[in-house]
Amino acid sequence: MGAVIRKVVAMRALALLLPLALLAAPAAAAPPPPGGAIPIPPELSDPAMGEHLGKMAGALAKAMMDVPVGEVQAAVEGREPTPADRSRTVRDLAGGDPDLDRKVETQVAQAMPRLQAGMKAMAASLPAMMKAIEQAAESMEGSLDRATANMPDPTYPRR
Repeated sequence: MGAVIRKVVAMRALALLLPLALLAAPAAAAPPPPGGAIPIPPELSDPAMGEHLGKMAGALAKAMMDVPVGEVQAAVEGREPTPADRSRTVRDLAGGDPDLDRKVETQVAQAMPRLQAGMKAMAASLPAMMKAIEQAAESMEGSLDRATANMPDPTYPRR
């Protein structure tokens, strides 16, 4: 049962980190402002966002416990699903522990400080990442120009 809970928590961690990546995407896609200062999205450094994501994680955890998985299990085993398979959920695979919801909520709550620390680290490293991406783009631009300069002209007549 512990392995199932660890897998469920790992899936939840992924569900938590995906919004963080999406929060940073507009900042990464936007051109840098004049003067070289790269703005850090306020959502990344706002503790309230960490709390909001924690509440979302709790709701996702509860929802994931009721995801039907019996038909998938039957398909993996190479057999037709039974009526019992069709009603089997993640909660059932966890062994029907009546205290499971509280345990999962506790694990999610314990993960929140790490999530907030990750958001803070991401916010702190964003300017350096953006600068490295800009340098890589400039480097690629020059090498692309050199590579295309030596290509034969496709409209040149063949002999």
